[in-house]
Parts: sequence; structure tokens; C-alpha cells
Amino acid sequence: MPLITGLGNIGDKYDKTRHNIGFEIVKAVADELGITFSSGKGPFIVGKGRYGGEQVILVMPTNYMNNSGIAVAKALNFYDIPPSDCLVCYDDLHLPVGKIRFRPRGSAAGHNGVSDIIEKLGSDNFPRLRFGIGSGFPRGGQSSYVLRPFSPDQQPEVDVAVNIARDGVLHFIREGITSAMNEFN
Repeated sequence: MPLITGLGNIGDKYDKTRHNIGFEIVKAVADELGITFSSGKGPFIVGKGRYGGEQVILVMPTNYMNNSGIAVAKALNFYDIPPSDCLVCYDDLHLPVGKIRFRPRGSAAGHNGVSDIIEKLGSDNFPRLRFGIGSGFPRGGQSSYVLRPFSPDQQPEVDVAVNIARDGVLHFIREGITSAMNEFN
């Protein structure tokens, strides 16, 4: 049973920001599958449904990005799911806007939310879907950049890429990480 986690910051202030693209991907999956969210047994909201005969659990942490590991660890523990079945969707400064990359495991590459997940799980052995948000900011401007929305000229490309990412997540649920990498990277 796969657990799909989208990373972001909770609250209207952060809605539609670059840093919340993980939430946008998970919401797109939920919309596609007709899944609604409710409070989880930890600092997260959860939605459950079925896809291709498989039960699917969607999770969005309700604490801040830098503390994502607490929510992910509690969700995995509560649903008795190994980290290798937890796809984490998040923003990536190292990829151009709208580019997506599936990976089976790896380092945090400077992403504080992923770093916290690795720390809390004691492992980097969980699949990821990295969504490019670009790096168009001046030196020292990273934190304000990730907390701003995409520019109006980027938004159409981002909307298309979120739908592709959604399809990639559905492919991951059916076929696994290797097939998702081969099909969507």
C-alpha cells in the first residue's frame, strides 16, 4: 500500500508558493481519485482511496516544512508502511521550473524538509518526486524565493507540469518507482 506525501507549509499565507508544490501535486492526485482529506493520527491530514485495485494513502504534514519528518514518520508508523513505499513529492531548486524527476532514494540535496525526513526515519531509502522550481534568485534570496508564487508567465507551464506529476504519481502507484523513472524522467 503506497503512502504519497506532499511537502509544504500549512496555511493560506503559503498557498500556491513554490515551496508548496508538493501539496499541489498531492491535491491533484486527490482530485483525480475523488479523495477528501481529514485529520490524521499525527501532525498531518490524510486522504484514503483506491486506485488500480490498490489502497492509496495521501498525506500532507500540518507542521512547517522543516519539521516534515515528524509527520511522515508518524504516518508510516500508524499505517505500518515501510519507507520504501512512501513517495515524497517536493520542490527542487536544482531543476528548471516544471521539470520533474523521480528517484528511488538519495540525499536531501539541501532541502530542509527532506533532510528532516531522513533524520527522523534514520534512512534515505524512500522514493521521491522532485518538482523543479528553478533558481532565479539573487545570492542570499533563496528563502524569500521559495515562499513566493510562480510568476504569471511560469504558471501555465507549472499547471501542465503538476498534471504530468499527478500522472507520474498514479503510474508509481501501479508500476513502482523504476517504471515511473523510465516513463516520466
